[in-house]
Amino acid sequence: MKSFMGLVSGATCRVEVEFKDDKGAAYKRTVLLKTKGNETEDIPLYTNKDNIMGEIKVTPTSTKKLEHQGIRVQLIGQIDVATEKGGPHDFVSLVRELAPAGDLTSGRAFPFEFRNVEMQYDSYKGPNVRCRYFMRVTVTGKGITPDCKKDSAFWVRNYEAMHEATAPIKMEVGIEDCLHIEFEYDKAKYHLKDVVVGKIYFLLVRIKLKHMEIEIRRRETTGVGSSAHSESDTLAKYEIMDGAPVRNENIPIRLYLSPYDLSPTYKEVHNRFSARYFLNLVLVDEEDRRYFKQQEITLYRKEEDPPTSAGSSSGAPVHAPAPPSIMPHSSMPGLTSAASLAAAASLASGSLAAAAEAAEPPQQGGVVFGAEGEQPPPGGRDVTNGGPLQGAVPLRGASEAQS
Repeated sequence: MKSFMGLVSGATCRVEVEFKDDKGAAYKRTVLLKTKGNETEDIPLYTNKDNIMGEIKVTPTSTKKLEHQGIRVQLIGQIDVATEKGGPHDFVSLVRELAPAGDLTSGRAFPFEFRNVEMQYDSYKGPNVRCRYFMRVTVTGKGITPDCKKDSAFWVRNYEAMHEATAPIKMEVGIEDCLHIEFEYDKAKYHLKDVVVGKIYFLLVRIKLKHMEIEIRRRETTGVGSSAHSESDTLAKYEIMDGAPVRNENIPIRLYLSPYDLSPTYKEVHNRFSARYFLNLVLVDEEDRRYFKQQEITLYRKEEDPPTSAGSSSGAPVHAPAPPSIMPHSSMPGLTSAASLAAAASLASGSLAAAAEAAEPPQQGGVVFGAEGEQPPPGGRDVTNGGPLQGAVPLRGASEAQS
């Protein structure tokens, strides 16, 4: 794969970088990434401890002799946090000198090679954080412009063995004498192509609900201690019920993760940032009051199809996953109410958005099924997390709520 690193007005030379495998052929294992303006870019894909090699070609842009003080290439791993002062932080920095001081009268190719490169962190791009890897080629010398220092990015993904099955997540929440539900997810850890299977069981319904949806939320945290800053976004949502449920109704959940651009869960990456994922169950009543319950899940990238080791010419390009299929209604026996008719859901989700746009505060029975550490939206009420159903606490604003 070749990356043209610019012929910029005023530049004294043109730099091209070509990644190759260990047989000298063009590197074929790539990943398609979205860039600004809904455009896409195909860049090389590597894994921890891979060998990264290729060829750099430097060509003078004029007929004059190019005098330089040296040519070098750097492999850099970098974390860039938008809210931090002082610029990006380099956690990997390897250097190879390609040529000593001299001159160029025509284009010349320089091979480069970095073996067993330590790349323990995945490449990541979030709202406020970017973890990236790139090759930086620098041509130094008197009269040589900054345009002769160019970067060429590549992507890193790491894989884990299949995790052992964990116990199902079960919890009862609700408001005394108004609403009592029991929800269940089949496990707490999922790989990125997994399916979340679960169910919602209505034990008591005295609130006029009109629909229910499930969201996947990502909470990105930067900094540590008092300087920590968190921001959540909703990657996907799907309606799993339309209509009023009745007592003893059982609503199935089947949520496909593969169609969405999710990353594994990251915790304290180089003490700079974390990315955590939550399943957010949202119920909406006829007065548009919203009730929610969040449950954290752990995501990882399963080593189901091990990537071809770097340097192999047989690595296949990475393609976007297919869209989710819809589970037919006939596959959900025992659903008879209007709510059940819309529960034929193959859910595919990816991030979380806040369910915090409640109408007038409920006088009786308003509840936010808040997870630990979560603050309910204005106009909601919080309920004790976990354990048997308990009564609602007094109505609170977002700044006063306790989870």
